[in-house]
Amino acid sequence: MSNSGGSLTEKDMGHATGAAPNAHGPATGHYRGGYDPRNPMANIHAGDEPRLPAFGGEFQPGLWRPVEKRQFANPAPLGLSAFALTTFVLSAINLGARGVNVPNIVVPLAFGYGGLVQLLAGMWEMVVGNTFGATALSSYGGFWIAWGLLLTPHWNILGDEGPYKTDAITSSDPMMYESAMGFFLTGWFIFTTILLLCTLRSTVMFFLLFFTLDLCFLMLACSHYSHSNGNTEMYHTLTKAGGGFGMVAAFLAWYNAFAGIADSSNSFFLIPVFHFPWSEKGREARLARAATRETRDSA
Repeated sequence: MSNSGGSLTEKDMGHATGAAPNAHGPATGHYRGGYDPRNPMANIHAGDEPRLPAFGGEFQPGLWRPVEKRQFANPAPLGLSAFALTTFVLSAINLGARGVNVPNIVVPLAFGYGGLVQLLAGMWEMVVGNTFGATALSSYGGFWIAWGLLLTPHWNILGDEGPYKTDAITSSDPMMYESAMGFFLTGWFIFTTILLLCTLRSTVMFFLLFFTLDLCFLMLACSHYSHSNGNTEMYHTLTKAGGGFGMVAAFLAWYNAFAGIADSSNSFFLIPVFHFPWSEKGREARLARAATRETRDSA
């Protein structure tokens, strides 16, 4: 997905949109058509700079920056892979796979891969000018670090004799920690919903990643609320539902990561990401089909 020395790979050329680069060099002073390269999230394609289209493999839901002179590799597959593996393991536990119901195996992954590595990928997204990718990957890296802290026995945040298991707390609400976990997960559900709304003009696979992740957070939050209310059966049902949606989200993250890694230099095929009909690439495809029909009819 990346290039070096200012040259474009075949995949970059295949995904680039717009006219040829400006022959007069970088713009200075003012920018034609309201386009300002200092604002990489501007979706107004009025200039003649090529752009990367909305693409899950770039972890970017909209056209975002010129593709020439890009000096950095694409950090999105690294962040997506870190998110996917950690989510896969936790979701397998939430599903009760092979009878495993103790989630502490997630702690090293949450700190090392899903946390630190994903956070670093988010910082590198900031370097390449991808605001959406920087926000999402850095935030979910922070989520996994926070989750690891919750499960670390030394911190004892949710364990016996912890802050939620004091005599004063248990006498008033012995299940207060479940409501607290519900608040924690509800906040991530709200944040993921915001990101989901930013993918509506991107690709189907990118949208589905955030859609299933959003449902995962919702199911898990509701499971803790139901446990706080004393409904143990609903707690287990919603936990498994959250594990199911989380498992799907993990594989969708791997799918988008593969879409960002694979190109003609390392793969015999490129996997589709299915652009929405109303997206930039979707409109281009419709115009191309219309032009082909007109040419065929005129012939």
